[in-house]
Amino acid sequence: MPPVSESERHALIDTANALADAARAATLEHFRSDGLSADTKRDSDFDPVTIADREAEQRMRGILAARRPDDAIVGEEFGNKPGTSGLTWVLDPIDGTRGYLSGTPTWGVLIAVGDDTGPLFGIIDQPYIGERFAGGFGLAELIGPHGARPLKTRPARPLSDAILFTTFPEVGTAEEGRAFRRLSGDVRLTRYGMDCYAYALIAAGQIDLVVEAGLQPYDIQAPIAVIEAAGGIVTDWQGGPAHQGGRVLAAANGEVHQAALEVLNG
Repeated sequence: MPPVSESERHALIDTANALADAARAATLEHFRSDGLSADTKRDSDFDPVTIADREAEQRMRGILAARRPDDAIVGEEFGNKPGTSGLTWVLDPIDGTRGYLSGTPTWGVLIAVGDDTGPLFGIIDQPYIGERFAGGFGLAELIGPHGARPLKTRPARPLSDAILFTTFPEVGTAEEGRAFRRLSGDVRLTRYGMDCYAYALIAAGQIDLVVEAGLQPYDIQAPIAVIEAAGGIVTDWQGGPAHQGGRVLAAANGEVHQAALEVLNG
């Protein structure tokens, strides 16, 4: 598709923030509420979905239907809607539903808009904390309770000084888990369970690496946009594009990214 004009960029950023506002309201209505329950999407594993997941995505889709009817949508809860504009909105109404159910504030709302090459703009929003990480179209910014500030990833440092995050200690298959444990053995600190908030921490300059496997496009497109806008890099485990999900390596800079790739690949 042709380059996005300046006026279109402003419209897309404004729409993305409107989506985040709507999802923030929907998710906070149910967070830490009495009687919140979840269905599971798979019989073989607990893969929860709540009324908040569904309501948040429905509200976002309603805004897109009114503002951007020609754009496509990929959403976790309600699937794909085709479009004709060449742009696609990729929505995860609650990334980290297990954390949401547990009352922890490390889940988030993920919103990205992009084309076939990947995301052009993205938002990681944490409604309960009130932090919104945005990146793309020349913007890299955190807006939260303490005001607004630019997002900038950490400078290069030895792998032995790096901080590494992942959501689940198992990290996918047995083979993927072994690769992750090799990397974990080479870094200074490994932490678990932050879902999309770990990607936000890379963009904010707090940590160096996030490694995951088995992701979907809606899990990673917003983090790609935010991290790359802040100066970081996100690829698959071979250094290729990651916007379709799968195995993902997010890094604060090229040096720590290359060092992590070498360890992951043995």
